[in-house]
Amino acid sequence: MADNINTKDFLIGTLVGTIVGASVALLFAPKTGRQLRGDLNQGATQMKYRASGWKDIAQEKGSDWKDKAFTTGSDLRKKAMDTTSQVSKNVAQKTQDLTKTVAEKTKELSKNVSNKSEELAKNVNGKTEELTKNANEKAQAVTKNINEKTQEAAKNVNNSTQKAANKAQTKVSQPQK
Repeated sequence: MADNINTKDFLIGTLVGTIVGASVALLFAPKTGRQLRGDLNQGATQMKYRASGWKDIAQEKGSDWKDKAFTTGSDLRKKAMDTTSQVSKNVAQKTQDLTKTVAEKTKELSKNVSNKSEELAKNVNGKTEELTKNANEKAQAVTKNINEKTQEAAKNVNNSTQKAANKAQTKVSQPQK
């Protein structure tokens, strides 16, 4: 705790020591009472002037420190406002840049989607035409096959009809037993 002496304690100790030392010196000095009282009055007056001087110095220092604190506070406030303003500008610029980038990417993606859609539509149209062509070819082949089968069936029916008619005629022309 002895290491932790502050200025206030030091000044109080110095003042008390000075007063005690002066008092002891005056008491043991070989002077008369009247001279001693005069010396004490003179010492008290000097102490009063010194204390007044110290008071004035303390007021000047306090005023200087107050002004310095006010100036430093104003400077710090100004720096904080400037920094805040700069950060706001940076954020606004970054936001604009990001918005521009997003718009460009969106436009690019939209273009890519449009191109892919067109390609897909072309592929679908091509496949549709190919399937239609294949279906028409199959339908023609089936139709041809049906026509051939129909003609063959018609011939068979005609042949069968003729055979039946011939048989019927043969039975009609033969005498009955």
